[in-house]
Amino acid sequence: MDYSERHNFLESQFSLGQDCYIKDSDVNIRFFHFNSTFRPLLLNSDDELIKENTSFVYPVFYPANETKMKQAIVLLHGLNERKWNKYLTWAEYLCKKTEKAVILFPIAFHMNRSPNSWSNPHEMNYLLNLRKQKNGNDRFLTVANVALSERICEHPLRFYASGKQSLIDLEELFGTIKKGEHPLFGEGTRIDIFAYSIGAFLSQVALMADKNNLFSDSKLFMFCGGSIFSSMFGKSRSIIDSLAFDSLINYYLSEFPAIMKSVKIQDETINSFYSMIAPEWNKTEREDFFRKSQNRIRGISLAKDTVIPYDGVLKAMGEENARSQVEITDFDYDYSHEMPFPLTGKTENRLINHSFEYIFSQAAQFLS
Repeated sequence: MDYSERHNFLESQFSLGQDCYIKDSDVNIRFFHFNSTFRPLLLNSDDELIKENTSFVYPVFYPANETKMKQAIVLLHGLNERKWNKYLTWAEYLCKKTEKAVILFPIAFHMNRSPNSWSNPHEMNYLLNLRKQKNGNDRFLTVANVALSERICEHPLRFYASGKQSLIDLEELFGTIKKGEHPLFGEGTRIDIFAYSIGAFLSQVALMADKNNLFSDSKLFMFCGGSIFSSMFGKSRSIIDSLAFDSLINYYLSEFPAIMKSVKIQDETINSFYSMIAPEWNKTEREDFFRKSQNRIRGISLAKDTVIPYDGVLKAMGEENARSQVEITDFDYDYSHEMPFPLTGKTENRLINHSFEYIFSQAAQFLS
């Protein structure tokens, strides 16, 4: 398979909300509606009024000859992403190789769960110029990340709140599918997870919290993910700017512990999230969880990934656990965390094809 050609073809076929049949691979793409009932209320925030975040559609890739699936993979994406294009080839490959349905589920306030204006350069230019005036010349500030950067600076708690909403939504999705109440899946369907970047962080918290045992039989494959929060480096022209990243780190490493102490009612989600912030926080419990989960968690990190570094994976899972569960590899071309398989035309197609096949054949084998 030529990765670049396949990416361009699937991008030409994919249209949000429109079901389609991919003839040359016998895969259907079907969209389903989701209603999120959780409201991440914040002081001085109108996030609950963003209708795109509460009522949205999500695509599912599945073998065309199937009517009721019994196995699924939920694919979770990275931070500050607005289009599914990057993941279409990933989803199709996993669907074909595992013969499972692949559900592309959007994190709260991301993908099509965000207003179109957040990804519209014309509408974001005004905010970009205001942010430049306030914060100076930051090489990481761009029209692509200004919306999320501004939102994080306004309320750093949004990072947790959107994760909390996403987790509750995933619990609802898993429950609906397992009970046989989803039109595409039969009762008792097994659901695994392929998670990239911040999607892996969300998945780790989900598997640790799991108060209703909805994820107890789920396997997790992480790509470019799995780090402890304090080791992540989110300053990126496509993720968040310097001020937003510094605000995020300062809030969760300095202010969040005090909030945890003051909150009288704790739950599994906030405790698991807290455990993934810094290496020393709940270290024994966290590493014990990953040790007990060694048969159902695998991953691959990239050597030149500075956003989610392998060192952070070692700190999150414990060195012995991580080295047995998460491989570190490298590619013979220039890549980044955001673009592990670049489509710039500057890299030989055969190199990208080889790297893609290497990563996703392992993912498919583990999730089969």
